[in-house]
Amino acid sequence: MKLSPAIFCSLFLLGCAVSKENTPEWKPLFNGKDLSGWTAKIYPYEVGNNFANTFRVKDGVIQVNYDGYGEKYEDRFGHLYYDIPYSHYHLKLEYRFYGDLYPGAPDYTIRNSGVMFHSQDPRTMPANQDWPISVEMQFLGGLGDGKPRPTGNMCSPGTHIYYNNELLTTHCINSTSKTYHGDQWVKAELIVLGDSLVHHIIEGDTVLTYSKPHIGGPIVNNYDPRIKIDGTALKRGFIALQSEGQPVEFKNIYLKDLSKKNK
Repeated sequence: MKLSPAIFCSLFLLGCAVSKENTPEWKPLFNGKDLSGWTAKIYPYEVGNNFANTFRVKDGVIQVNYDGYGEKYEDRFGHLYYDIPYSHYHLKLEYRFYGDLYPGAPDYTIRNSGVMFHSQDPRTMPANQDWPISVEMQFLGGLGDGKPRPTGNMCSPGTHIYYNNELLTTHCINSTSKTYHGDQWVKAELIVLGDSLVHHIIEGDTVLTYSKPHIGGPIVNNYDPRIKIDGTALKRGFIALQSEGQPVEFKNIYLKDLSKKNK
């Protein structure tokens, strides 16, 4: 893996604080058989309603499929949450796009998905809340039009970050990754150090680094105002896989908990 100086320093400091006897190990978040340990929240339904079996396991992968949605997608954006929140961790997974954008889904969602992190608990979301307050590592696929379309980008529904040491209120920023076309599997990694540094890694290359994720900004609708307290630092939260109209698959989902400090 090619690590940037910022990542190297971050991991070096963490390594100094972790004992050899308590070195964090990779933990599988997905057992390859079923969705045990995961909870769906799909707009505009109550948490736990995996509408039309949107998230399913097929051939050892988590598949996002809309074959039960009828004629229209109707903005039924969804997320599949791992049931344990984390603060400091290294997440890795593989994803691939397949098939066509479902009829009626917004044009911007073609070959578009992602993993949300530092997300609010889905149980705190009203049924008609469309997006979780969270930060997103966005996955995009090439459209075959010769134009670059990087993946591993950052989007921020209901949140803000600091980029190059300055407050960034733009909803999304692109990474420096290359464009990945077709239905190939892409390896993505995410290093999250509480409300400090965040690093996005694609196929072993660091493609984006930023810091200080916190609550703020628009995009999220119909939220509980007791949850969205702007300016609150995001020190921990839930991890969720996204569905927004484009069929996609996820596999080999592992997490290394970096919060286990030497006692």
